[in-house]
Amino acid sequence: MIFSLAGRVALVTGASGAFGRHFARILHGAGARVVLAARRPDAVAGLVAELGEGAMAVALDVTEPASIAAALDQVAARLGPPGILVNNAGIAATRPFLDHSAADWDQVMQVDLRGAFLVAQAVARAMVTAGQGGSIVNIASILGSRVIPGVAGYSAAKAGLIQLTRQMAVELARHRIRVNALAPGYIATEINAGFFETEAGQALVKRIPQRRLGTVEDLSGPLLLLASEAGAHMTGSVLTVDGGHSINSL
Repeated sequence: MIFSLAGRVALVTGASGAFGRHFARILHGAGARVVLAARRPDAVAGLVAELGEGAMAVALDVTEPASIAAALDQVAARLGPPGILVNNAGIAATRPFLDHSAADWDQVMQVDLRGAFLVAQAVARAMVTAGQGGSIVNIASILGSRVIPGVAGYSAAKAGLIQLTRQMAVELARHRIRVNALAPGYIATEINAGFFETEAGQALVKRIPQRRLGTVEDLSGPLLLLASEAGAHMTGSVLTVDGGHSINSL
């Protein structure tokens, strides 16, 4: 029961992606009423139907404050204010540093860092108004502390998100709002399956001490720990789930 989310309202951004869909299923399975937020609600309509009662979709563009406000108004009117936020929306631009354009940089920062800030701030304000506290889980990455070639903007944004997590944790603790980051390593999804079948992909897997990619299921327990009362004394933490990749030998 310590991991139960019964009676809680959970908002998941980027809900149309592999992580977002999985997070929504896990939170709903733990008893939460789940809001699947995506730029195109039709992209999550099938999952809402699958989850059934206690699930809804909202249109939400994390880069637009007006869109965020409208989405939260819809959620409050139907389910009440969110007590859990999974700040999951994110994109990446994959190009060598010398070819990384200002437009690439701006787009990634708009979604991955500015968008996370805007949604977290809006939800935190709603939590404060409701006076019931809450949990915010920012989906970061091991690339917030390690680097690989070709994703300068993404790595910088995730590093910023980790520091923003700590800043929020300090300032929001007095409102009984916990803020933590979940930092996955390489997780197998339909998007990256082709790469990890290549020689370069297999070489990368060999750098992981557990000698395997993670799965979305590997993120289930860590997510519930941070979202539920099981993690009641955790705030400002960065929970790494990477099979030991970020501590591998040089």
